[in-house]
Amino acid sequence: MSFLDQEFREIITKAVIGKGRKFTQDTNTITPTHKPSSILGCWIINHLYHAKRKGDGLVEVNGSYDVNVWYSYNDNTKTEVVTERISYQDLIKLAVKDKHTLGDEEKVYAKVLQQPNCLECNISQHDKKIVVEAEREFLVEVIGDTKVTVKVDPNGMVLDDDDLDLELSDDEFDSVDTDFLSKNQKD
Repeated sequence: MSFLDQEFREIITKAVIGKGRKFTQDTNTITPTHKPSSILGCWIINHLYHAKRKGDGLVEVNGSYDVNVWYSYNDNTKTEVVTERISYQDLIKLAVKDKHTLGDEEKVYAKVLQQPNCLECNISQHDKKIVVEAEREFLVEVIGDTKVTVKVDPNGMVLDDDDLDLELSDDEFDSVDTDFLSKNQKD
């Protein structure tokens, strides 16, 4: 029996060979130029990130974002916005790993499931700094070459496009309901 007569074939293809997910909450301390009286608003913008493979079962996501805090000072008579760039590094463990990978050429994709978001913003009582709690969540996928096995039907037919009958007969064509849009709009 030759190789082509066997019931199974191996196919090499690109596929997801690793996948992981991580939710993170951070607490950051912002130093304003004045002693704050109250917090008027807090928002996070300018999120940038990059992911790379780090070892066998990890992906490292390095990123940064700007935290903007609008606060009042001088007994709530004046306001100011303080902006601080926050950098982070998330190590994400791969929960799914393909053991049948081939080669070492891989691409790492990171998708933000939850953009960095301010959960809470308060004035620290002991040193009059601003404490910002933020959250973020990532999904990472590692794409690489892997081997899959498929079953071959030894009696299977090889179809050509010419073998397929894609034409409608007159009876089939006449039975097509052309008024289906107005029926759905009445419901």
